[in-house]
Amino acid sequence: MLMTGGVQNITVTPEDDGVRLDKWFKKYYPGLTFGRLQKLLRTGQVRVEGVKTKEPGLRLVAGQSVRVPPLDREKDVKPAHEVSKQRVTREEAAAIRSWVLHQDDHIIILNKPAGLAVQGGSGTKQHVDGMLSALKDGMMDKPRLVHRLDKDTSGILVLARTQKVAQVLTAAFRTKDVRKAYWGIVVGVPPLAQGRVDLPLNKSHSKSGERMVVDELEGKRAVTLFKIIDQAGRRAAWLEMEPVTGRTHQLRVHMLAIGNPILGDGKYGGEEAFLPGAEVAKQLHLHARSIRFTHPAGGVFEITAPMPDHMKATWAYLGFDESSAPPPFEDDVE
Repeated sequence: MLMTGGVQNITVTPEDDGVRLDKWFKKYYPGLTFGRLQKLLRTGQVRVEGVKTKEPGLRLVAGQSVRVPPLDREKDVKPAHEVSKQRVTREEAAAIRSWVLHQDDHIIILNKPAGLAVQGGSGTKQHVDGMLSALKDGMMDKPRLVHRLDKDTSGILVLARTQKVAQVLTAAFRTKDVRKAYWGIVVGVPPLAQGRVDLPLNKSHSKSGERMVVDELEGKRAVTLFKIIDQAGRRAAWLEMEPVTGRTHQLRVHMLAIGNPILGDGKYGGEEAFLPGAEVAKQLHLHARSIRFTHPAGGVFEITAPMPDHMKATWAYLGFDESSAPPPFEDDVE
């Protein structure tokens, strides 16, 4: 029998938090039949966190490790996870280490650059998940993702250094225990100096790809708080945005919904997301600036990430002074 390279131990990603074990296998090993999976479970060849399980309906938790036995390459499609098992080059290792803002025995905080995906996928050769082994630093396992950022969004990305910490932080990200503040520039100026967007979001599929849309009937509740820090006339405004919920592309869709697309967000705003004649980068101007949460070792942890170069240049072009911004999280979330 041909093998895919022996036993694999694969970390459950934040995207798959709460997914049934059988659905997880269906997603990443589409050639594996349900009957064959049941046999692997009955014979103890599949394990979650080192424990044998016979329950195909077991709900997985982000950060857990799933033991996948050797599979027949002729029957089982090469798993998507193998893309994250690529060898880290010396240049990649140096790069990801340079993004570290904070590191202790429990967590690592990265300042992710814009344009780099957090996880692998179709056509994605380089991503944060594939570089994490460079940050093991004496630990048995590589750090684990506990949340995500869009590829084109820069800023704070939290990593857990152990499976136990990953479970704690993943649960915290589902609630208001983690507060995140984003900086962005929007085209035009919102009608209110500060406000709350409460519009449900849902996925929409079309020939042009998958998008998030406002869906009052079947969407999941999504809430965003925002306030204007400064503005360039009526042309553009610098906002601080706080996602109370954590839906995919939430800030981008919500800002578009109130008539102020985020600068450079051609995917959602089209031509309206750009400033004609302005000498600014045509990249997305959205940055995960600050985060606050309870540290796994106790106490409140808060950190701020410097903006990427393209956003610093736009701030200067529009006459914004980042030192004039008020501290994040001044107000309690409702």
